[in-house]
Amino acid sequence: MTDLTRTMAAADVPDDLAIHNVSGNGVSRRGFLIGSAAAAATLMVGVYLPGKARAASAGMDPAFAPNAFVRVATDSTVTVIIKHIEFGQGPATGLSTLVADEMDADWSQIHAELAPANTAKYVNSLFGVQGTGGSTAMANSYSQMRKAGAAARTVLVQAAANRWQVEPGEITVSKGVIRHTASGQQTTFGEVASDAARLEVPQQPTLKTPDQFTLIGTDVPKLDSRPKSTGEQRFTQDLYPDNLVVATIVHPPRFGATVASVNDSKARKIAGVIAVRTVPMGVAVYAENTYAALRGRAAVEVQWNAANAETRSTVEMEKTYSEAAKKPGLNARNDGDVEQSLASADTVIEAEYFFPFLAHAPMETLDAVIQFKDGKVTAWAGTQIQTLDMGALAGVFGVDKANVTLYTEYAGGSFGRRAQPGGDFMAEAAMVTKALGSDRPVKLMWTRENDIQGGRYRPLAVHRLRGGIDKNGNITGWDQQIAVQSFMKGTAFESAMIKDGIDSSAVEGSRELPYAIANLRVGQHLMDNGVPTLWWRSVEHTHNAYANETFLDQLLEKAGKDPVDGRLALLGDSHPRYRGVLEEVAAMAGKAGPVPAGRERGVALHKSFNTYVAQIAEVSDNGNGEPRVNRIWCAVDCGVPVNPNVIRAQMEGGIGFGIGAVLYDAITLSDGGHVEQTNFDRYRSLRIHEMPDIEVSVIRSTEAPTGVGEPGTPPSGPAIANAWRRLTGHSVHRLPLVPVTA
Repeated sequence: MTDLTRTMAAADVPDDLAIHNVSGNGVSRRGFLIGSAAAAATLMVGVYLPGKARAASAGMDPAFAPNAFVRVATDSTVTVIIKHIEFGQGPATGLSTLVADEMDADWSQIHAELAPANTAKYVNSLFGVQGTGGSTAMANSYSQMRKAGAAARTVLVQAAANRWQVEPGEITVSKGVIRHTASGQQTTFGEVASDAARLEVPQQPTLKTPDQFTLIGTDVPKLDSRPKSTGEQRFTQDLYPDNLVVATIVHPPRFGATVASVNDSKARKIAGVIAVRTVPMGVAVYAENTYAALRGRAAVEVQWNAANAETRSTVEMEKTYSEAAKKPGLNARNDGDVEQSLASADTVIEAEYFFPFLAHAPMETLDAVIQFKDGKVTAWAGTQIQTLDMGALAGVFGVDKANVTLYTEYAGGSFGRRAQPGGDFMAEAAMVTKALGSDRPVKLMWTRENDIQGGRYRPLAVHRLRGGIDKNGNITGWDQQIAVQSFMKGTAFESAMIKDGIDSSAVEGSRELPYAIANLRVGQHLMDNGVPTLWWRSVEHTHNAYANETFLDQLLEKAGKDPVDGRLALLGDSHPRYRGVLEEVAAMAGKAGPVPAGRERGVALHKSFNTYVAQIAEVSDNGNGEPRVNRIWCAVDCGVPVNPNVIRAQMEGGIGFGIGAVLYDAITLSDGGHVEQTNFDRYRSLRIHEMPDIEVSVIRSTEAPTGVGEPGTPPSGPAIANAWRRLTGHSVHRLPLVPVTA
């Protein structure tokens, strides 16, 4: 908790929303919850106003807030307002690094706060809404945050110059100390903050050149590591305001089913249960604490109407998708004459790939705290697309957006799950709150079962590929037909993402295949399915990269070519950044020496979200006929590496996420459309002892920075599968690699 939070005036917090350190079932160890509503309220201080900078609002230490992203307190604390949600991917540290470097601040004085929902001030210019996703946080905010820091520094220096009656050009700043060497005078940010607040703020400040960077490109410590390690960091699950009602929900057992009848007599007899309400998404149970809410939920008896439900099994869905993929779809790319090239090839290889539904399974399940009182809505949540969630809140309660306040909380993971084009969960939480008919704050918490069985999965997909090779071992033809469901159709993103019938998300990474294959076709079949789907970490790049890189590896092996040299030859000189990461990862693995007995290595190369990643996996048999991933080498080119420490962490995390999915994970529907997985016993994450040794090389670059939250995931699966094929002689065309068992 920052000093600014501690000094926030008590009058700024509604009495009935004061946060205490008592949970629904006892005393929380997180005493920092005291005053957490005040912490949210302080976020509004630094919004940009044209012209002069503003001092902080009454009741706080006078501070300097030159724009929407920087606030300087009289104790020289620099608070950076982060417009992108932080759920482990690093924007709190990365974006703060940009501000701190341009200000020449000392890293120890930097703090970060998440911005509230305010599209006008905190829009993601790449989306047109306030939101986080597509690994865009750094790409969208790189220049913006640097300008914010540079503007703050300029005005602080001017304030010091005015005080000392010297020229600003004679002043230097280092580690938060402002100096005039000639006169021997020095001061701090905090000491001139009040003076700076009266000065004009430049709209186009001078930015540093790369050779002047002191923090950008260095391994500054992550700002949130300590509070997350100690339990001090606040998440939505930690919020227990006075008079809170805890709500849980019973969802239909089939997607598209609705409530037919409810028997809540047993639930209402449970001590602590307040009410049971039918809502559009199912049946909500309200209680004074979490334990009572869960007991009440278990006691509710619900009859369901499945007339409009999805009742197919995944086996039936796969058959339908497979039939579609056997035919040419709508062309997303069509170079040369694919049919002729395949007909004239000396060798033709065919493969069909099956990719399952995948759940996101973040450690913190979906949750939100909402209060509707006196015609105003106040909400706290790990909101990923604030603009759409604001719209959902306003729509459900029937109020203008001006009467909605939404605070962004840190979130315990997302992997895409919290970014819903229709604001689905926020709408559900709002409906649950509204249905209670009270002005008490309501906290809706999903259980793990809600999460695993709640839909919004990565789509099921089937790929059919054909590749032709001539007598010289050259790949002459490539035909890839992709059958997959679109989660863009019917959403606010449809017009931007679907052009001429092609869903760019569905074919991403395959349509842009970089290899020099003269005859290349990528076809798309958009399939109808009643299972709700969503983007999943790196979106469709996950299955497209797998199909691309494993099929290419098979073709190169059949042609008698080395997997690295063969790829380099196909890249030619037209793709230097692809070549750069591939050559680097090959050198990394080469330095490790020969492949140990009983192991094999596989390589994969992929670009997603304008970040280039190559990986080599070293795999063995774990003794049960299943893959054991022993080592992974990874090279990444994400443009200017703002914080290599964060980049390495994201590559490691993305690789671990990808390994768990490719080895073990699948959401399957039985006959009748029931999801068979309920918890981590059958939908497991990679366990700590299964994490391989990972070595990451971050390519130094002067290109514009791009994202790192997602691009580490796509190459991990095909690199592992390619190694496994070399070890066992068997290609893996159906995921997960370890078959799903009952």
